Amino acid sequence: MEASDIPRSGDDPGAGPPAGRRDQALEAAEPGGDGTAEGPSLIAALEAILMVVDEPVAEVTLAQVLERPTMEVAAALRALSEEYTASGRGFDLREVAGGWRFYTRADCAALVERFVRDGQQARLTQAALETLAVVAYRQPVSRARVAAVRGVSSDGVMRTLVARGLVEEAGTDPESQAVLYRTTSYFLERLGLRSLDELPELAPFLPDDVEILEEQK
Repeated sequence: MEASDIPRSGDDPGAGPPAGRRDQALEAAEPGGDGTAEGPSLIAALEAILMVVDEPVAEVTLAQVLERPTMEVAAALRALSEEYTASGRGFDLREVAGGWRFYTRADCAALVERFVRDGQQARLTQAALETLAVVAYRQPVSRARVAAVRGVSSDGVMRTLVARGLVEEAGTDPESQAVLYRTTSYFLERLGLRSLDELPELAPFLPDDVEILEEQK
């Protein structure tokens, strides 16, 4: 489910089947509903697939993948859509552009927009990734040293990384009095690392003559 898919208005996801027919469709989609008891239910299979798609998927495509009758898949999708609406979920299942996909429910759009604007889902630029890598492997490190490794100024990028909570100040250099930077615990959390010791062995590929490069700038 993409944040970019946040509905801007209270789009009607479409009328679902009556409660009785919805329950029958859901019951038929459970394991054994079609005479088989092995593998996940049709409902579970549909939810698993639709959770990872980035564009609407046609009923016939889902039916082919799951090896189930198209009419049975269509009934299960409509029953699921109605069930999500009836239970007040924060998302709904819509039939749009000839296929089905999960979307954020309209009355939850403002909350999701607030989360996205907070920067939680924004991707780092290539420059930011390069700068973050230098800090991670050479910390604590000054902005001048980072610039020497990358070959360009990193002042603006460093400010962005600090604002994102990935990098923080770590005192000053005793000789130059330059501010030093290091990665934060949030950096480890985002990368799924327990400590910096789990970083891949990339440090040997960084220049060893950083001091010489700094003097040449």
